[in-house]
Formats: sequence, C-alpha cells, structure tokens
Amino acid sequence: MAVVSANRLELLQIAEAVAREKVIDRSIVIDAMEEAIAKAARSRYGAETDVHAEIDPKTGALRLSRHLVVVDQVENDAREVTLDQARRYNPGALVGDVISDTLPPFDFGRVAAQSAKQVIVQKVRDAERDRQFDEYKDRIGEVVNGLVKRVEYGNVIVDLGRGEGIVRRDEMIPRETFRPGDRIRSYLFDVRREVRGPQIFLSRSHPQFMAKLFGQEVPEIYDGIVEVKAVARDPGSRAKIAVISRDGSIDPVGACVGMRGSRVQAVVGELQGEKIDIIPWSEDQATFIVNALQPAEVVKVVLDEEADRIEVVVPDDQLSLAIGRRGQNVRLASQLTGWDIDILTEAEESERRQKEFAERTAIFMEALDVDETVGQLLAAEGFRNVEEIAYVEPGELANIQGLDEESGTEIQARAQDHLARIESEFDAKRQELGVQDELREIDGITTPMLVALGENDVKTIEDLAGCATDDLVGYTEGRGPEATRHAGYLDGFEVSRTEAEAMVMAARVHAGWIEAPTEAAEADGAAEDAEAPATA
Repeated sequence: MAVVSANRLELLQIAEAVAREKVIDRSIVIDAMEEAIAKAARSRYGAETDVHAEIDPKTGALRLSRHLVVVDQVENDAREVTLDQARRYNPGALVGDVISDTLPPFDFGRVAAQSAKQVIVQKVRDAERDRQFDEYKDRIGEVVNGLVKRVEYGNVIVDLGRGEGIVRRDEMIPRETFRPGDRIRSYLFDVRREVRGPQIFLSRSHPQFMAKLFGQEVPEIYDGIVEVKAVARDPGSRAKIAVISRDGSIDPVGACVGMRGSRVQAVVGELQGEKIDIIPWSEDQATFIVNALQPAEVVKVVLDEEADRIEVVVPDDQLSLAIGRRGQNVRLASQLTGWDIDILTEAEESERRQKEFAERTAIFMEALDVDETVGQLLAAEGFRNVEEIAYVEPGELANIQGLDEESGTEIQARAQDHLARIESEFDAKRQELGVQDELREIDGITTPMLVALGENDVKTIEDLAGCATDDLVGYTEGRGPEATRHAGYLDGFEVSRTEAEAMVMAARVHAGWIEAPTEAAEADGAAEDAEAPATA
C-alpha cells in the first residue's frame, strides 16, 4: 500500500471543511480528491495507464492501483494483461476480468499538484451547482428574501445565501431602484440549468408575487380558508385580485383588507404604492365580470360563449370609469376573468338596438313582401333572419299579437319560397363555377358555402381534402395592434374551427385518403374525453 507524504487526517479535514463551506456531501469532495490524485499519478506512470486512487473515508489512508483487463492477446501493455500473467495475481482469473495492481508511492510535483487542484475545484464547483439547482427548482413559486449584490444595466443581482438570483429590468416594478446592500423580496418563477451554473430568475412584477404576499399577510389564505382565484396586475400602477371563501362565515374581501386596511396596506407598501382592487370571485361569469369592473356600475351583461366575448352596458356617466385611464380598468378586468370585454353606454346600446331593429325590419319587408308594421312585429318578436321564420313552429307566428293563424301560415310560406328561390340561385351559380355535386355529401356544407368554395377554386372532394383548417376559417398572424387577419374561404358563415376540421376530415375520407373512424374508435374517443380531467 502506498501512502503519500500528506497527513492522512489532513486529507479528511480538508474534505470536511470544503463540504461544510460549499454545503455539499463529504463523499463528493473525497471522490474529487481521488480523481485528482489519479490524474496526477497518470503523469508519473503514463497517461494510458488506468490509475485509480482510493481514500479510506475513516482513516484517510490512500491506495494507488492500476487496473488491467485480462485478454487472450495483449494489444496495449498499459491496460491489458495475458491470462497467464493474471493468474500470478489471482489463480481464478478469467478472460474479461479486471486485475488490480498496487502502485508504489510517489511525490507530487508542482505541475501535478496544480493539475490535481484544478480537478478538485471543478468537481466541487459542479457539485455546488447541482446542489443549488436541486434546492431552488423545488422552490419555484415561493417568495424569497435576499440582499442586492450589484446592479448591472438595470438588472438586479440578488444574493440568496446559498445561491445568486437575478431580477431582470423587465421584471422590476417601474420606477423602483435598489442599491447594493438593500434587502429585496421577489417571486422565484424559474430555475434553469446552464453551463455557467443554475440561473435563478426572480420577479417583482409577476402577478403571483402579489398573490404570495397576500398569502403571507392574510392568515386565512395561508390556512386555505380563503383562496386566491385570479390575479391581474399593471405593475406599479394598479392590480385586481379575485378571492373566494370556503367558510360562509368569513368575508374573503374583508379578510384581505384587514383591520383598518392593515393587511392590504402591507402589500401595497411592498409593491411601491400599487393600488389593489379586491374582488369577490363568483362561479357565475356575468356576476364575476360585473365585480371585476368595479368601481364602475354595470347595467347589463351579454355573454357570447362561442366567441369568448362579453358585452357590458354601463350608464353614460360611468363609461370613463369603466374603461379606466388608458383602458387600464377594462384591460385588468379582461385579464382577471379571461373574457374579451366590450363596453357600451346605454345610449350606444339603444342606438345599436334601434339600428338592428330597422335592418331586420327592412330584410323581412323585402324578403316576405310584407308592410312595415308586420316587419316590425316579426323583428320585435326576436326573429333575426328569414330562416328562423321559415322553420319555426306554425303556431308561434299565429300567437304574435296582430297576426292570426292564416297570416302566420302565409308569412311562413313566403319565407320558405324566399329561401327556395335563393337556394336555386346559389345552386345555379355553383354549377356555373363547376363545383361538383359530391361536395354536397359533406355534413355542414350549404349551397352558399359551395359557391364561396368555388370562388376560391375548391371544386372537388380532392380540393377540399387538400385544404387546411386555416384555409376555411382564416387565421390571425401576430398579436396586439400589429396583428394581421387572414380571411378564410368560409368567412361570414359562422363556421367554427372544429366544424371546419370535421369538413376537411370528411372530405379526406370520401377521397379515400384516410379510413373512416369505426364506431368503436369513436366510442373510445368519447370515453377518453369524458374521463379527461378538466383544465383551468
């Protein structure tokens, strides 16, 4: 056994000190020492020699050895040994076994020692980085405290004690400044493993930062009695937070406000004076949206679930309050609820209703050849188009005040004649364009749609099968004010993306490109949809 000149206890003391300083396991440091000593030994015994170093973790004794593989014919003397030679060390050796041959001690030179030091430093640094990543990746979503280490180009580098995080300039609250040595609280939202070590990303403008601050200030939120359902922020200016109580005896808004506003003021102080609206959350979307638009009053709410849009009517004197400065109030309410919100005044809504009423009246007068009074009666009853009149139950028209059964039957007959005439005109145009009859077999496609497809050179089943969903319903490129809308072939026909996709798939089945799904497969798909968990 070879023992180096260094004191055995000294090796263990060094390993213990490094492990404690870097907060890593002592065995990792000892492994790094073994690898470093083995690398230094290769400079003495040859770079090709498979040298291994072993440090006893209890005594600190060091053993150097080389490993040789038993082979039939030696090609590399530094790493291989014949079976006859191997059996001198181990009589039971077989081809493929590894023989361990003890090496004599040696003195480390300056270069070898420096090389060994670099190996140990690198290994310890890698272990420290792994420890930091493992520690902080489990803390994503927490509010962490730290000291400002330095400020670089508006980015704040934060000393977290066992790691270093960064609050980028765009994650700061506008107009707030920090100096080295200042204490800072921030939200840990991402940890990434990179070459130069784990990158810990912090934020003070993240919506969840405010939610976590409320969790620290409001015991009911910490205990789970009050839940934060949604948060929307305009950092440094204004925010909205929706809360709900699981206990009917506890007011969620009052719990967040606190005695004389003490709890909410503590959060406001941390957020540099950001104004916070605390909103009671409701399962009823209309009620929730009305609450979200506070402090503005809402007269009426109309939801369009298909388009994910909502129309809100407010008094004329409440319009500016509902919209807010630079649209801030309605924008935050939209982010909080997840709905696109259109705001109208009572006067605008009344004017629009009158315009729609006049337009529908004119359509009925022209299509059904009736006078203005009858057209107004039909529009006032809620009919939006001629199709609804043509296919409504006959008795419903007779029940309209001012119409009898004979008049209702006559109006419905005229509506059906009008639709048949339009259908005939579209069919003639469809034939003129050369659109094939087999396209009628696709569910959901009407004759006016066939004309629109023919005008876009979609005239056969194969043409439709080769279309993408975006070709039929269009798509939007980009975001915000610079977004560009690309029209689809069926724009204006109220065809959803799901319906358009079904049309394309049906065309591909008719064209023989794919096989039609079997009833069993459809049933399996329906069962999977039913069992799939709902996502928020």
